[in-house]
Amino acid sequence: MKKIKVGIVGLQPGRSWAALAHIPALQHLSEDFEIAGVANSGIESSRAAAAACGIPVAYDSVSDMAASPDIDLIVVTVKVPGHFSVLREVLQAGKHVYCEWPLGKNLQEAEALAALAREKNVLAVTGTQARVNPAIRELARLAKSGYVGTLRSVSISGWGKIWGDRIESLATDEYLLRRENGATMLTIPFAHTLAAFQDVLGDITSVSSILETRIPQVYAPETGQYVSMDAADQIIVTGTLIGGAPFSIHFRGGEPRDSRGFVWDIHGSEGDLRITGENGMTQIMPLTLTGARGNDKTLHPLPVPDDDTVPAGLVSGNVARIYQRLAADLRNGTRTAPDFDDALELHTLLDIIVRASKSGERLPVSVHNRELP
Repeated sequence: MKKIKVGIVGLQPGRSWAALAHIPALQHLSEDFEIAGVANSGIESSRAAAAACGIPVAYDSVSDMAASPDIDLIVVTVKVPGHFSVLREVLQAGKHVYCEWPLGKNLQEAEALAALAREKNVLAVTGTQARVNPAIRELARLAKSGYVGTLRSVSISGWGKIWGDRIESLATDEYLLRRENGATMLTIPFAHTLAAFQDVLGDITSVSSILETRIPQVYAPETGQYVSMDAADQIIVTGTLIGGAPFSIHFRGGEPRDSRGFVWDIHGSEGDLRITGENGMTQIMPLTLTGARGNDKTLHPLPVPDDDTVPAGLVSGNVARIYQRLAADLRNGTRTAPDFDDALELHTLLDIIVRASKSGERLPVSVHNRELP
């Protein structure tokens, strides 16, 4: 079959998310994909990235790459505030697209982009990679097969390393501290986890929330100065699931004092399931699955099916799993990869959580999650 020719926007060799995750994933899936071009903010940057990564064509601009007949799919990995303008050019040109999550910096941008993707009738995929994490996929299978019996409650505790007392890299991370940029602990680790949460447990029917910034000044060792943060470093969301079971999710900024910075417990009438990891970045973290049933009082490790068709590391592995689904969707006309309409539903749910925090009320949720096949 003809390879899918990929153009990348936002490639900085050796340090960007495109370099660390997308390039290895695409190279591993070389039977399906060919990296054919790159476009950065300027031609010199594009040429440097192309030379460093062995990419045949450096384009002058995103619009030039989007207009090229030699490109089938454009991958957008620039910082979130730049998503909207880049994606609008790509979609207007009628190109298929893979955009990293969050789709836009707010709900309005997500609504406009999802509508444009539908209008242009292109495949528009969003990288909510936690949804394809093998441990989470197995958790969903066990939960749906009756392992825990009747669901009684769910709780999640997670840490978001970047949003703590100190910031390691001003160049790459400072923009994450500002709500207006749409790339915060709420929209990145919390939202990745929330997308997977719904795949495992079904729709959320109501939420109440507390979003607080308890660390307004963050220390930057690079300069010895403090920088301001208005993104929430404490996120507490409680609510009910479609079957009536209550849930709670608490994310806090910083790092835990032990190795379990993420704990997800599912409690039922017949058993319990737990997933743990180093922190709340479930889209890239190795996760451990344990469980117990009946009279067993000890949680035991549960096997997670091995997948040798993707790179071993979860940083590029989960990205590769999205690409596998994308390739199948392009060739078969299916909808197995998370797309812009799915992203819009997630943005809408986040907006409800923000409104619940501002109002202090429990709000109904009418958003429907499309479980990935």
